[in-house]
Amino acid sequence: MDISTTVYYNSFQTVSQQLFNKNISVWEGFLLEKGIRWMLRLRGLVVFLFLAAAVFCGVLSTMVEINYNIVDYLPSEAPSTVGLDLMDEIYDKAVPNTRVMIKDVTIPEALAYKARLEAIDGVEDVNWLDDQLSLTVPLEIQDQKTVEDWYKNGNALYSLVVDEGNEVAAIGAIREVIGDSNAMSGSPVETVDARLSAGSDMAKMMGIIIPVIFLILLFTTTSWFEPVIFMVNVGIAIIINMGTNLIFGEICFITNTAGAILQLACSMDYAIFLLERFEEFRKEGLQPEEAMVRAVARSTGSIASSGLTTVMGFVALTAMRFLIGPDMGLVLSKGIAISLVTTLVFMPCVTMFCYRLIDRTSHRSFLPSFHRLARGAVRIKGFVTVLVMLLLVPCYLAQRNIHFVYGASEMTGPESRIVRERDAINDEFGESNSFAILVPVGSTAKEQALNDDLKALPQVSSVLSYVETVGKSIPDAYVPPDQLKLLTAGGYTRMVVSARVPGESQETFRLVETMRSLARSYYGDEYYMVGVPATIYDMKDTITADSVKVNAISIGAIGLILLINLRSISLPVLLLLTIESSIFINIAIPYFTGAHLQYIGYLIISSVQLGATVDYAILFTNRYLELRAKLPRQEAVTETIRSTAGSILTSGGILATGGMVLRFGSSNLIIGQLGVLVARGAVLSVVLVMVLLPTLLTRLEWLIKYTTRGLVLYQAPAESPEHPKEVTA
Repeated sequence: MDISTTVYYNSFQTVSQQLFNKNISVWEGFLLEKGIRWMLRLRGLVVFLFLAAAVFCGVLSTMVEINYNIVDYLPSEAPSTVGLDLMDEIYDKAVPNTRVMIKDVTIPEALAYKARLEAIDGVEDVNWLDDQLSLTVPLEIQDQKTVEDWYKNGNALYSLVVDEGNEVAAIGAIREVIGDSNAMSGSPVETVDARLSAGSDMAKMMGIIIPVIFLILLFTTTSWFEPVIFMVNVGIAIIINMGTNLIFGEICFITNTAGAILQLACSMDYAIFLLERFEEFRKEGLQPEEAMVRAVARSTGSIASSGLTTVMGFVALTAMRFLIGPDMGLVLSKGIAISLVTTLVFMPCVTMFCYRLIDRTSHRSFLPSFHRLARGAVRIKGFVTVLVMLLLVPCYLAQRNIHFVYGASEMTGPESRIVRERDAINDEFGESNSFAILVPVGSTAKEQALNDDLKALPQVSSVLSYVETVGKSIPDAYVPPDQLKLLTAGGYTRMVVSARVPGESQETFRLVETMRSLARSYYGDEYYMVGVPATIYDMKDTITADSVKVNAISIGAIGLILLINLRSISLPVLLLLTIESSIFINIAIPYFTGAHLQYIGYLIISSVQLGATVDYAILFTNRYLELRAKLPRQEAVTETIRSTAGSILTSGGILATGGMVLRFGSSNLIIGQLGVLVARGAVLSVVLVMVLLPTLLTRLEWLIKYTTRGLVLYQAPAESPEHPKEVTA
């Protein structure tokens, strides 16, 4: 392996001593070494147990339920969630959630299609023109606006209620009825599409990332067989993590798809660290088993320290009220912990079986010396620093003006079938979404007034309510019980509102606010409003409120780790400033390119990028301080860039590769955008660590000297004629 990786180990070894407040002799103490020797003597059993666990967890992974509806991850106290739970409890039928368009049909044919749709298992209700107007009266003399909402240019549009638990079967049956030439859209269609594409996406992404990372490892290691051990090690950890997800019952499809890729990209370094230590001790003349004992003992603290910063970045996600955060945070934190255990237990035992193959397949290093890279980075570091500082304010303003998307309406690309069919329906009939407002029974006058106010809104196309359909003058006793139960039940009456708005837009959000304001003016806080637009509005409020909290926790937790590691007040600030600057620029780029950004990805990347790439800054800083004790400032920073470039570029390259695989391997735009953020963030972090951080460390050395405990700095011999003078802070 390349000698630059050794720098990574040496730097993190110092970190581990400070983090755990122990010295090397403790890590190599009797109990630890005895345990490692015992483990290696039983290496056959250890390997068998891990392989058996992988097989068992591979089976368990097929039993983990995957949730494809991101609306389910709203907190239980969100207004739309509370209202939906109440409506599900007291009403048999939900709010319409699917639109179906049949082309070129007559009225009798349209009615026949409606009957066939109503007969589908999982379709709770079908509404069409005959539910709004009497078809015994010629359509030409009826309200044309109402007619064209349901029947236009020979095309019929139906509004369906598809049962949430039977989307796959119901949508499949609808497709059989309407054929491929007609169209349907709605959240159940999007959910089914995500479900059907997830399996093929995962297979495609694994088929890309495994050979690509294998090639990266072949290029950056010094043995043709080492990459095989690395891939087997991380593969075992990923399978065990996926199987143990069963403890959560179900996980989000975003977590399931992105989790394995991110675990692979973030934890590969641990195996590289350990094997490098093993080879170092063998070169010192130790026998293989003794060398592995020393390698595990010496690497445990450094690997644990490296993993801890990544874990804390993921743990911060668990503070989100929007439950995708805790879902992904718990799964990825567990995955990194499993990777640590697998690397420190399974990999040493496997390596003892395979070290002869490593020896026989060794080759020279393909990595360059990085002398030119170091000199070039030193030349431009001042310019890049000024540029970054100038960009921070525009990037801050850009982030405040990014067009964020909160729901799943843009989960698939414009070339996908569901987007084409949704656009076809919208082009013919316009965009439309349904709401339901539940208000307490008891005052027909209030119901009538609210009903009239809702109908008067320009975006509202129809209101289905008790006072609208039955009339306030007809006693309940004269209304068929089945029809009455659809509108009034459990002490509440329901108004189903159809509006000509998309599921998510600023216009939609303003309409939600207006409708809630109208309901509140009559009923105070005793009303409930549900529907996809209302849910996305609540999702927006929940996610936006989460952003400050999640960022504060991730920065605070990792900052505390750095404070303990580096024994400095100023260095954690400089390291965090470097990585946060890369995050800032990363997130602002969509504004300058005119692209929208999924807010879920925005929230997740802040923690993921910080936790996964702050190790680069730690490595660079520790190496710089080590060299600065022996060399002048400019020589130290040049040598630091040269000696750490291989490790940082390898680690960053693997993370960037993982992100690009998510981008091009997934048909889901939420996951694809997250992949772009991860890949771009990895590249930006590498660049700023190699260029911005050196400037901060050299220009602010006076501050570092007075705020860092035990710091030793080299001074020119001219200040001390006999020997170099050391200044200890």
